Amino acid sequence: MNTNTIASQSINKKYFSVAQKKAMWAWLFLAIPIIFFIVVRFYPTIDSFYISLTKWNIVQDKEFIGLENYIRLFSDPVFWVVLSNTFEYLILGMPISLVLSFTIAYNLDKFKFGHTFIRACYFIPYLTTAVAMAWVWRWFYQSAPIGLFNNILIELGLEQMMFLRSTEQALPSVLAPAIWAGLGFQILIFMAGLRSVPASYLEAAKIDGAGRWQVLKEITLPHLWPTIVFLVVISTIGFLRIFDQVYNMTLDGQGGPINSSRPLVLHIYQSAFADFEMGFAAAQTVVLFAILSIITFIQFKLMRRK
Repeated sequence: MNTNTIASQSINKKYFSVAQKKAMWAWLFLAIPIIFFIVVRFYPTIDSFYISLTKWNIVQDKEFIGLENYIRLFSDPVFWVVLSNTFEYLILGMPISLVLSFTIAYNLDKFKFGHTFIRACYFIPYLTTAVAMAWVWRWFYQSAPIGLFNNILIELGLEQMMFLRSTEQALPSVLAPAIWAGLGFQILIFMAGLRSVPASYLEAAKIDGAGRWQVLKEITLPHLWPTIVFLVVISTIGFLRIFDQVYNMTLDGQGGPINSSRPLVLHIYQSAFADFEMGFAAAQTVVLFAILSIITFIQFKLMRRK
């Protein structure tokens, strides 16, 4: 074996040892989030499936009862009201929030004077504590002379509205601050997407005499499609898991009146920490997990196909 061969083998050994060290350090750093997700995310998720098949009040031992919690759940009329409310939050909240945030971002992107200040004003509600924000909006909805909105209605010569005390107005009243709070995040994401549209495409469209609507339809929206997919999925998960606003804005955190604004997450909370029926609450959690998974899967399929 000549000197060149020996030198080549030593270099290869050194190279592979360095590569192996890099791989070892990479897996070491990756192990931290992996362990976190296994302990904090995956294990509780898997364990909740088992708990949903038991009768458990935290203090006593778990008693396996099979599918009784699910049978009770699907035969409970309150559950169907709560599930209907949850989908109403989603069906109303997601399109309204996306249209509003895109409209603001699209026009704000063309606004040069005070751009940073205006963008910060829209983003501040997203940084505000949900509890504090909910209590401020709860004050807005109070009857005159306390509530801001009813005082305005009286000044305009109109009748007061019930807002949170009405079975028909309670859910939209809770939904409004939830939409308002999330606008800042969605606006920033849309603006980032708008900045990624190639300027050469827009300039070419202007030279060809394309109108503003045509440019929006043919160039801007197609390039924003990955951004829209991301925000649709995030918004769907957010509105299906709405909790803070309902708990803090309604009387005693019950989602009333008569469960008219109670979402599924609040129903799970009440079952677990008010009634101490952990098995029943876990069954509802499994149903919510299934709903989220199915809707997210369908959205990804439809969005990717388009």
